[in-house]
Amino acid sequence: MTNAQVTDKHPGELADVPGWFPALDQMLFTWFLERQQQLGTRGDLLELGVYLGKSAILLGHHLQPGETFTVCDLFEGDAPDGANQAEAAKSYSSLTRQAFERNYLSFHDSLPTVIAAPSSVVPERVAPGTCRFVHIDASHLYEHVYGDIGAAHDILRPDGIVVLDDFRSEHTPGVSVAAWEAVLNRGLRPICLSTQKLYGTWGDPEPLQEELLHMLRQRTDVGLSVQEAAGHRLIRTRSRGMKPPPFPTSRHYVAPVPVQAPATEVAEARAARPARPAPSRTRRIVRDLLPPVVTRAVRRARAKRS
Repeated sequence: MTNAQVTDKHPGELADVPGWFPALDQMLFTWFLERQQQLGTRGDLLELGVYLGKSAILLGHHLQPGETFTVCDLFEGDAPDGANQAEAAKSYSSLTRQAFERNYLSFHDSLPTVIAAPSSVVPERVAPGTCRFVHIDASHLYEHVYGDIGAAHDILRPDGIVVLDDFRSEHTPGVSVAAWEAVLNRGLRPICLSTQKLYGTWGDPEPLQEELLHMLRQRTDVGLSVQEAAGHRLIRTRSRGMKPPPFPTSRHYVAPVPVQAPATEVAEARAARPARPAPSRTRRIVRDLLPPVVTRAVRRARAKRS
């Protein structure tokens, strides 16, 4: 993973925010969060690891009145250990709190609660059993991901959803080990898998899976398969040219206004064009009677002479 380009400009649309948040995951986030809202599910939102705010901006759009959205990232701070510090320097050297806040405020009137510290401090700042949706996208090191998953278990409501990023990338084996260990030994039950993320719950995944399968089978832009492994039903999804779901544009976005020349200038330009001579009667007859292939050959020869 390499650093995305960072600019000082306010993004106009979500696609302008640097980061790794594929259209498939944007659609799945939106579906899970809208389903919670439709069912009247209440609870706070939490994201561990924000980079420049792409997924946080979408999460914040689904915050309901009276709920709290908390984000946690090191930003420019020191990592808790040397391995984590090396990881941050390699993959997130361009991340600053100022850049995150600028991007977030381009789409929202106020910031979420920001914890500029290692994710290990989150259990001290977010109360147990308060969140309905947690996105884990912080460190890729096994020890840290293991702790983040444990924190999510305690912080989530019984029917809450946790999303683990990079659970299958070749450069993040620590996430893979921690994720599947949680499934096999810590009670986490998968709901579905995307190319990049594992969606799970410590509640009952069956109702969610049935509704999700019904929705996905109506779409032509999602590849879908269902497998069984170690007693778990795994719904695998992949994008087939999917476009991101609609999302409100930035508060700084200004739609381009098409520039039209004044009517007088258009009329003058048309008048200045040389008039084409009308084809002679003989040319019209030849054009109508000759086969098209002969007509094209005649035209090419005439163009070469001119």
